[in-house]
Amino acid sequence: MNIEELREYCLSKKGVTESFPFDEDTLVFKVIDKAFLLTGISERPVSFNVKCDPEKAILLREKYSCVEPGYHMNKKHWNTVVADGSVSEKMLREWIDHSYEQVIIGLTKAKRAML
Repeated sequence: MNIEELREYCLSKKGVTESFPFDEDTLVFKVIDKAFLLTGISERPVSFNVKCDPEKAILLREKYSCVEPGYHMNKKHWNTVVADGSVSEKMLREWIDHSYEQVIIGLTKAKRAML
């Protein structure tokens, strides 16, 4: 998965916006103003931070070498994933979907209704 594919997939989700709130390299995808994915646009291979259920986060880190505790994030709730080809793009999309869903679960009922 390259940066263009990652961007296109994230933006295909309902209610998603993109911005560079920190610097000109860190692209952040949000759903209703809550981040669900952060990536450095110049990193090769592409790596990104995604939100994750804490128990699932630990299991993924143990099972896949491309999954690490979230860089510069709350390591209980975030993983950094390196898209180095060691897992399928389908699996990468599943982890992105999980992150998106984790953020939606945390939204208020009123904000969820906006979607």
